[in-house]
Amino acid sequence: MTAVTDLYPTRGAVEVATPRVDPVVWSEPGAPGPLQPSELSDFDRDGFLAIDELITPDEVAEYRAELDRMIADPDVRADERSIIEPTSQDVRSVFEVHRISEVFAKLVRDPRVVGRARHILGSDVYVHQSRINVKPGFGASGFYWHSDFETWHAEDGLPNMRTVSVSVALTENFAHNGSLMIMPGSHRTFLGCAGATPKDNYKKSLQMQDAGTPSDEALSGFADKHGIRQFTGKPGSAVWFDCNCMHGSGDNITPFSRSNVFIVFNSVENTAVEPFAAPVPRPDFIGARDFTPVR
Repeated sequence: MTAVTDLYPTRGAVEVATPRVDPVVWSEPGAPGPLQPSELSDFDRDGFLAIDELITPDEVAEYRAELDRMIADPDVRADERSIIEPTSQDVRSVFEVHRISEVFAKLVRDPRVVGRARHILGSDVYVHQSRINVKPGFGASGFYWHSDFETWHAEDGLPNMRTVSVSVALTENFAHNGSLMIMPGSHRTFLGCAGATPKDNYKKSLQMQDAGTPSDEALSGFADKHGIRQFTGKPGSAVWFDCNCMHGSGDNITPFSRSNVFIVFNSVENTAVEPFAAPVPRPDFIGARDFTPVR
């Protein structure tokens, strides 16, 4: 296999910031698609785009019922694709939902969803990862600050920043129930984190991030430069965000659950190679090795 140049070094002895060399919006100016030029411009500048109603209330009810069915199913809970909260023992996430559930597979193929991914990435796309994130009330833990691309590059072998995520709210996202936070403009700098990747790191990191975690000093610098935007919204609202956005979410200590479906689309021209900073790739249900385009 031909060696691929590592444009974004990480997991070394020290933390290193590298300017982004990849585009943010990959489609040509004026290329047809569901996004307006102003929306693409905002996405390019900020690294994210919020949409008030991506799916309808009736569709939310269908997806929410499927989420509730899945997390109550003992077979789903026992599956290795389900991640369990270490304290409450509640289901935290279920991965590869577009393969487990035809209901969620339908969402992946929805033109409102995959069409925007193609428009941003300028090519056909496949699903690098899908999951439902469940944040039940009274103590569900958050996700610490991180760049998804840092992990996908280091542990899954994605060479370039040609990947976009969408998080669709299935319950109301309040400011107080652990909603998503992003540092606008942070996607323009890649923060290579310090420290080697432990063996089978994914088993721990899916419950509590450790390897690939930025330092307090780096996060303080990013926050001073970029600020922090918090995303709230009704069920059916969505946030599209670039793979290199610095983002995270807090614990949910309220009585109000926060559940979202999360889909990661990667360009078929950016398929995974060997990991850049890990002994072996993570399992396929976390970082896909099936590059079949979504149709």
